[in-house]
Amino acid sequence: MTLRIERVSNGGITTLRLIGRLQAEHLDALKVQITDSGSSVVLDLEELSLVDVEMVRFLGACQAAGIKIVHSSPYITDWIAKEGTHDK
Repeated sequence: MTLRIERVSNGGITTLRLIGRLQAEHLDALKVQITDSGSSVVLDLEELSLVDVEMVRFLGACQAAGIKIVHSSPYITDWIAKEGTHDK
């Protein structure tokens, strides 16, 4: 399975549901989706089955920029936090 992105807009907030495998090859497509979604974006990782290190770093940058991440599995949340400490 590759990555599927579902967009749901509700009251000025756009949720991007990431489904499948999130890998570096999807970075440009995800950036476009985020940019096209406006200022209030939420990334829903509930159905994400795999993520690589480059995308973990990108998700950390998204959080730092104010993008909310929801329904992340504990291993992804911990990995984002660990990668964030490497940047300092």
